[in-house]
Amino acid sequence: MGTIFVKDREGNSHKLRADAGSTIMEIIRDAGLEIEAACGGCCACATCHVYVEKNWLNKLKTRDEEENSMLDQAFYVANTSRLCCQLEFDEKIDGIELTLAPE
Repeated sequence: MGTIFVKDREGNSHKLRADAGSTIMEIIRDAGLEIEAACGGCCACATCHVYVEKNWLNKLKTRDEEENSMLDQAFYVANTSRLCCQLEFDEKIDGIELTLAPE
C-alpha cells in the first residue's frame, strides 16, 4: 500500500491510497476523481492525460511509441505529460505527484 498525490482540475489536492500493480489511472478513477479514461486503460485515447511533477519523471519508464501517438492527439501536452493508464504503481513511485490535464 502506498500513496499518490493528485491535483484535480479545480486545483484541489487529493491524497489517494495506492496498491502495487494498479495503474495510476485505476487509482484515480476508483477514488472518484473526474478522469474519463474512455478506453479503460488500453492506450487507445488520451482521456487519462496527466502532468507528472518533474522530480518524478526519471522514476517512470519512458513513453513508448503507442503512448506518444496518443499524446500527439491530446490538447495541452507538456514535457511532463503522461497517460496515467500506462503508469503502474509500485514502491519506486510511492508519493508521486500528478495534476489532471484539462479536458
